[in-house]
Amino acid sequence: MKRFWAVFVARNIEFFRDRSTLIFNLLFPVFLILGFAYAFPAGGGTTFKVGYVGDLPALGSPADAPFLHYKHIQLVQYANLTSPLDRLAHNQIDMVIDLGKGEYYVNEASSNGYILEKMLAPDSGGTGSARAGPAPPGTFTKHLISGTPIRYVDWFVPGVIGINILMGSLSGVGFVIVRYRRNGVLKRFKATPLHAFEFVSAQVLSRFFIVAFISAAIFAGTDAVLHFRMAGSWILLIAVNALAILCMIALGLVFSSRIKSEEVAGGIMNLIMWPMMILSGVFSLEGTPRAMQLASRLFPVTYYIESSRAIMLDGAGFAQVAGDLGVLAGMTLGLLALAAALFKWE
Repeated sequence: MKRFWAVFVARNIEFFRDRSTLIFNLLFPVFLILGFAYAFPAGGGTTFKVGYVGDLPALGSPADAPFLHYKHIQLVQYANLTSPLDRLAHNQIDMVIDLGKGEYYVNEASSNGYILEKMLAPDSGGTGSARAGPAPPGTFTKHLISGTPIRYVDWFVPGVIGINILMGSLSGVGFVIVRYRRNGVLKRFKATPLHAFEFVSAQVLSRFFIVAFISAAIFAGTDAVLHFRMAGSWILLIAVNALAILCMIALGLVFSSRIKSEEVAGGIMNLIMWPMMILSGVFSLEGTPRAMQLASRLFPVTYYIESSRAIMLDGAGFAQVAGDLGVLAGMTLGLLALAAALFKWE
């Protein structure tokens, strides 16, 4: 324990004495969150987003509707009404259309929904001139949905925290160990009574403490100004964050276990981080090709962001996020085992 504690304390001191790195890790995510809060105060731009259930009618067919081909309307297909109606209740989507039944749903508090309704059904009395699916020509049945609007920044903040965890874990563990190896520090450690398990576990715990501290500081600081929506359990959210941090650290250990060059480490780190930043759900993947959505399931950040959003925005409990937690736990154990098998001092 004395050897473990000595390495743990030394790594923390090394990080906190590097003022430029500490300030960047704290301030960059804060400016990013505040910038998006200012840029998207009401939920995300001018493009309309319409979810639909069923199959789009063939272009020019009797069941075709001009509304379905208007510019600046993004159409997103869903398998059933459950998910889009939940998103509609929170103003994350502007309208939902059931093409099979000839029904549409709008949020009574949504200005975008009101405009889309006027396009679809000009009389707004439950029927309109547009046609879709097997519904009688010119007929749509209207349904009103109510719910609490969610700001874009409320939806966006779990993604920022997730990417901050990823960057902090990869650079703080992976890059540092590679630097130690290149500078001969690991070779000197090997000549001491320090065991590999003690060294690696000290690095993991140190980085866990640092990333958890920074993430908590970023969230608390921005929450004090923006007052994020928190519908679920704080304890469950903390548990999800803790498991995600461990998983990202394990990923950093894997790619640093054999690499000797900082240049190679930087290239591999970018190769790992950028696909995760683009495909993990930091930005919405709705309407993207199916292959991209399937690729996102390979990344641990995806499961963290999804479970965090479910807890914060929808009040999800343990049962609702148990699947994501299970995947994160499995990835963590697998990555740690792989890192232990590959690790070399020199």
